[in-house]
Amino acid sequence: MSASLPFLKMNGLGNDFVILDGRRRALAIDEAAARRIADRKSGIGCDQVIVLEPSEQADVRMRIWNADGGEVEACGNATRCVAWLIARQSGHGSPVIETGAGVLETVVADDGSVTVDMGRPRFRWDEIPLSEPFGDTRMIELEVGPRGAPVLHSPSVVNVGNPHCIFWVDDVAAHDLAAIGPMLENHPLFPERANISLAKVDRPDAIVLRVWERGAGLTRACGTAAIAAVAAGVRKRVCERQATVRLPGGSLFVEWCEADDHLLMTGPVELEFEDRLDPRTYGISVA
Repeated sequence: MSASLPFLKMNGLGNDFVILDGRRRALAIDEAAARRIADRKSGIGCDQVIVLEPSEQADVRMRIWNADGGEVEACGNATRCVAWLIARQSGHGSPVIETGAGVLETVVADDGSVTVDMGRPRFRWDEIPLSEPFGDTRMIELEVGPRGAPVLHSPSVVNVGNPHCIFWVDDVAAHDLAAIGPMLENHPLFPERANISLAKVDRPDAIVLRVWERGAGLTRACGTAAIAAVAAGVRKRVCERQATVRLPGGSLFVEWCEADDHLLMTGPVELEFEDRLDPRTYGISVA
């Protein structure tokens, strides 16, 4: 009889995660298991499933599965949640976390807010990646709607650990992102799919953002989308290097540091509850 596994349910601005600890016992998660856990009707329900593993170069290694079962490299809000958890367990406030997008440094403040250094943005077409060359990724040729009268056009693209496509609009609520998002996420231009955002610049230091997250769908918050929007906005000269990004679930503060080109993201996290699950129910193998 297999023993139950403890898990934590956490969120960053409503972007929620089921976190499993595989540091002492190796946990094998496949796409089907991740989908079962993430299912909001029959499972626990979350945007991403996170498994913690030992790391030789950081305090912990973090693996990430989206709700559709696909494993991805980066998730800014999940990184902040894991940083808070490791800080609580270890007693030191600067956990280092290994991800598929690299080793990320974090700082957990006394008020519980967490800053994560997401590294440098990448703007070359083959780094994002795109399926065809574009000399200027501040504004690429991609349209939604009738030819000659598109409702969305000329997005910015950037990779900040995962690929992002940002459309600059006057009203983020004026477009049906639930309908447009899946089509654009899977557009042939994005061989690794893409996160799709609608961004409105309220002020040079304030952006409003809605996000269709690759593999997860409409989300209340997406940390990498927030930093992608600021990086792309600075390149387009529509926002400043320090900006507050307001998402449906709340606000994140983003800074693109001029000294080292790194993107920093700061925001709150929440521990919703702790519980246990039966690994047999979800198809998780325990070593």
